[in-house]
This record gives sequence, structure tokens and C-alpha cells, in this order.
Amino acid sequence: MSDPRHCLELLREYESRNITFIAPDGSWPIVWERARGCHVWDATGRRYLDLTAAFGVAAAGHANPRVVRAGQEQMARLLHAMGDVHPHALKAQLARELSRRTFERWPASRGATRTGKTIFCNSGFEAVEAALKTAHLATGRAGVLAFEGAYHGLGYGALNATHRARFRSPFRRQLREFATFAPFPERRADLPGAMAAVEQALAGRKIGAVLVEPIQARGGIRVPPVGFLRQLRRWCRAYGALLVLDEIYTGFGRTGRWFACEHEGVAPDLVCLGKALTGGFPLSACVGRADWMDAAWPPSDGEAIHTSTFLGHPVGCAMALAELRELERRRLAERSATTGAALLARLRRLRAPRGHRLRARGRGLLVGLELLTRDGAPATDWSLAVTQRLLARGFIILPEGPAAHVLGFTPPLTITVRQLERAVRALDAALRETAR
Repeated sequence: MSDPRHCLELLREYESRNITFIAPDGSWPIVWERARGCHVWDATGRRYLDLTAAFGVAAAGHANPRVVRAGQEQMARLLHAMGDVHPHALKAQLARELSRRTFERWPASRGATRTGKTIFCNSGFEAVEAALKTAHLATGRAGVLAFEGAYHGLGYGALNATHRARFRSPFRRQLREFATFAPFPERRADLPGAMAAVEQALAGRKIGAVLVEPIQARGGIRVPPVGFLRQLRRWCRAYGALLVLDEIYTGFGRTGRWFACEHEGVAPDLVCLGKALTGGFPLSACVGRADWMDAAWPPSDGEAIHTSTFLGHPVGCAMALAELRELERRRLAERSATTGAALLARLRRLRAPRGHRLRARGRGLLVGLELLTRDGAPATDWSLAVTQRLLARGFIILPEGPAAHVLGFTPPLTITVRQLERAVRALDAALRETAR
């Protein structure tokens, strides 16, 4: 075991000070040593139940043996290839598999192709930027309509469509700011106003892409009312804009379906994927309807106009194929639906301490518990205190939302109801202790 204090001292000395928050009293963070299944061990050997799946990545469990084996075998065979020049077989296989699991399963509009084509990337925000480029090339329109509360990543392209001022404001002078923002509805009563704003923005015929998360994860586990995505689909078709779904967090079983858009039977024009795609290797993808992708991107003449050194990395492709097989073999999307429903029901039975309010929401194993004051204001201090108290008790959880007042449950999809019950009991105690 390593010395966590030495690790944190090195980070203080050599990492940008804006990255890792280190509490003066040493209560935060822990230094991860290893992880397996639903558990993480820190550098002192202490075990924690991970209620985050490391930002939703470890959908099939940390260090899933089949996924790890696929990566190890690929590393020994071919560690790196040549991106957009000399391909390797796994990149082609994964592109085909992503088409099968998206556009070949989704309902197609009249005259549309039933296959998808992929641009591989490394991180989630790169998949978003590939989608924005595709929409611009396909429609000839530079404008993007995004939504209040949206988080699409922090690269300069994606940052234009990320709503939170904390991320945007320091760089505003360098942003072109080609995105406009519409309200994100959370209640049925919000839907008419939100859709009126969408239609008004689209009517100017300058919007090439409507970019939306089916559920806002980092925005505070905000779940829109049923019908929201269907109405967006209709307006995009009417005004010639592409519907781009950011399923980086919600994809691959997280919400109880393979993809969150399937709850409404809506097929996007482009979908952005990442996080759980590989279970732990940096690989993401923008998958688009084949006819739109062909309309946007010219045939290669030997020099791609959108590429990267590690495009379609062979180790990532091997792990992604293994991860997809695991999700299917273990029926983890279906398990997420039933386990998540049990978790949500248990959270809704929690009684808030006097002077406080609780509100639980979510879909599948993307669940949030909102902590509020008596008058309905975000209880940020309470949320942060609960987060730290749970960490001290052996549970890893993170607050979400601009005010960091929503406790987010995004555990590995392999977690059991018994493990979640234990976590909720610890949460109940932490809520009462910190409220006092």
C-alpha cells in the first residue's frame, strides 16, 4: 500500500491547483488504490461501496474480469494503431456493433437509412464536438440550441453548449458563443413554455443542431416530462435541424434501457456516447444516421478533416466490445430498471429532519436526492456535509447540480438491492446527524 499523504503532497506540488480539491483537515479526498465490482479500496486498505461507478463508467463493475482480459490480450497483441491511416479490425467491428445497437434498433423516419456511422473519439466532450461539426456540415447552419442546466463538456466547442457560468465565464472572451439556451422542463406544466422557446429559436432557420441530454446528470439528475423528446423530434424535423442526443452519461443501461431515448421511442439524428462504453478506457463515439453522416462528411482523400492520434484505439475497442457483451449477457439494463426502482422507492420513504426537505427523482440507476431548506432553497452545506459523512462511513457519493445540493446515485449496474439498502440506511443516519 502507498502513503496517501505522500500522494497528496505530490499533487499539491506538481498538479495544477485547480484540479484536485484537498481539504486542509485531510478528510477529503481518499487516494484510490484498487477497485473491483462495486467496491473501491483506498491507499490505507479501507474498503468503500462506490455509489458513483467512477462518474458512471464502471457499468459492468470495476475491473470486470472479461473486460480486463480483453484489454490485456489486446495490449499484448497490438497496443497502438494509426487512427485514420492504417486501420485495425476491432475498430471496424465496434463501428458495426454501435450501428446495430443504435440506429438498427431504433425506429427510422420515412426514407431514412437504418444504419449508423461512427466517428471515434477519446473523451465525451470530443464526441459532442464531432456531432456539432457533423450538424454544421450537414445543414450549413452554425447555430446550436442547447438547454439551461446542460453539461456537455469543457472543450472550447462543447463549452459553448455547457450552460453553467462557473465553467463558461472564465473563458467567455475566447468563445464564439454560437449556442443559445432554452429552458429545460422538469414538470408537465413547464413543457409548453420550453417548447415555445424551442420553436421560436428554430423558426429563424439558423439552428443546425438541437443538443440535449435525455436526463441532465451533472445538472442535478433533472428528468424531463414524458413527451419532451418526442416534441423536440417533431420540431427538428419541421425546421430542418438535427436532433443530437448526449447519452454519454445515460447510455448503456444506466436509465433502465440501453439508451434513455428509448423510454420515449425517439431516434435522434446523432448520438454521443462515452463513459460506460469501455468500462474504464478513454474511448467515446459520435454515431450518426448514415445518410446524415454521408451528407456531412466528404470521402477521405487521404487526409481526414476530423481525426486524432488515438482515434479508435485498439485497446479501447477490445474493451468496448467486451463491455457490450457483458451488459447484454448479464441483462444489466433490465437489472438497472428494477434495482433503480427499488432505490427510488426507498429514498422516497426517507423522512427529512425538521426544517429540511427531501425530493427523490430519477430513472433506472440514475437517481438523485435533492436536499432543500424548509423554504425550498438548495441546502448546499447540508449536502456537502452528508457527502463527507458518508465517505467517513465507507460510501462514495457525489453531489450534483449547480448548487451541489443533489446527491447522485450512479452505482455500477451490478450493485444489489441489499447493498443499496445498506447505503440508504447510512444516508438516513448521515442526514440526521448533519442536520443537527
